[in-house]
Amino acid sequence: MDKPVVIVVGAGPAGTRAAETLVQAGLRPVVLDENRQQGGQIYRRQPENFSRPASKLYGTSARAATALHSAFEALLPHIDYRPETLAWGVSDKNLLTQHNQHVEALPFDAMIIAAGATDRIMPCPGWTLPGVFTLGGAQIALKAQACTIGAAPVFMGTGPLLYLVAWQYLRAGVRPRAVLDTSTLKTRLKGLSGLRHRPAVMLQGFRYMSDLFRAGVPLHSGITPVRIEQPEDDADLRVSGVTWRDARGRLQHTNADSVGIGYGLRSETQLADLLKCNFAFDNLSRQWLPVTDEDGATSQKGIYLAGDGAGIRGADAAESAGALAALRCLESLGFSSSQKEIVRLRNALKPMNAFRHGLETGFPWPWQNAAELPDETVVCRCENVTAGDIRRAAGPLDAPEINRAKAFVRVGMGRCQGRMCGLAGAEILAAARKIPVAEAGRVRSAAPVKPLPARIRGIMT
Repeated sequence: MDKPVVIVVGAGPAGTRAAETLVQAGLRPVVLDENRQQGGQIYRRQPENFSRPASKLYGTSARAATALHSAFEALLPHIDYRPETLAWGVSDKNLLTQHNQHVEALPFDAMIIAAGATDRIMPCPGWTLPGVFTLGGAQIALKAQACTIGAAPVFMGTGPLLYLVAWQYLRAGVRPRAVLDTSTLKTRLKGLSGLRHRPAVMLQGFRYMSDLFRAGVPLHSGITPVRIEQPEDDADLRVSGVTWRDARGRLQHTNADSVGIGYGLRSETQLADLLKCNFAFDNLSRQWLPVTDEDGATSQKGIYLAGDGAGIRGADAAESAGALAALRCLESLGFSSSQKEIVRLRNALKPMNAFRHGLETGFPWPWQNAAELPDETVVCRCENVTAGDIRRAAGPLDAPEINRAKAFVRVGMGRCQGRMCGLAGAEILAAARKIPVAEAGRVRSAAPVKPLPARIRGIMT
């Protein structure tokens, strides 16, 4: 009897541990990785010709990163690893993939989606200027290209990644001009009840802030972005600084040659959507997430989610969740699995769930800012849709939710399929219609979930 085919989408912490668990049960999973090398975003590897030590790349997470890399390398003879491969669609019981302009339909009996997360963006005037990057993009520049986004960057947003990236730039020899955080001291104190469940991680965050402060980097909390500036005489329209309001409402300006922005993370859920998994609105993070049980099983038989694609809990939580989803997957395929190990993994994730609650409470998505965005602010940069366009869809055009607005003004219809603009667009529409953001809905996914080359080869079934 042929062994079942299990596809693991993603080769970060969750995908690696899921693949490892499947291999231990005697399976040979197909592991799809958009990147050239395994590691995901958090443990992204440097190019082969670079030789920076892990301590420089990953800081205090160097040991965890190298352990995960080593574990994956040991798996290579036992898995069907496909790097630089995009999972972009679903057809019947096949996953559609693309590699080097070749399309392939992969049949599967079960799938574990460990697609991770991307930066959550709240637009502001000027955020589309050259020299503005997401925090994740600024991190990729350091890890994968050994370069920085500028010589005098400002990092603006909220969440642990804001301070981690600023600290990594400081360690690389670039002192940020400022760290501008929309969260307040009051909200952070509210989050302590959850953050205390992982004291080592919390102390790590304090270390980043302390190192930045001692290096003379201004740390401002409770700020409100006003606009990212450009010099009037610059033909290239590059960044010249950031104008913002402090916690007392006073207008401030910080000179900079680049800006990194990010307001926490949003889960990558497109494949789960195409597979028709049920979604529910998560009030904590103010985003729609696939419905799963505690082990990662979705509403669709044979489909499992693990890692940040099911909710933001961090890299070590993703490792446990990946292994747990794989064990549950094995059980559904008729394999025996250790109930003791399942209980251990469930217990390991409990404090991480509480920690997630603390993160979202302490560093909240600044959804209120959406209502104050000037009409001319670009929200959907793919289609050049402004905040005013979305308000026009919500008002005169009477769009009751974001997909109707998409049909009217093309918000979320571009290359990114709403991955960058969808959350902010829904907040603007909800504010304009004076309804809860849950009623504004979510941008529905469509294949291809990411851009494909114009010329592709292969057979799609």
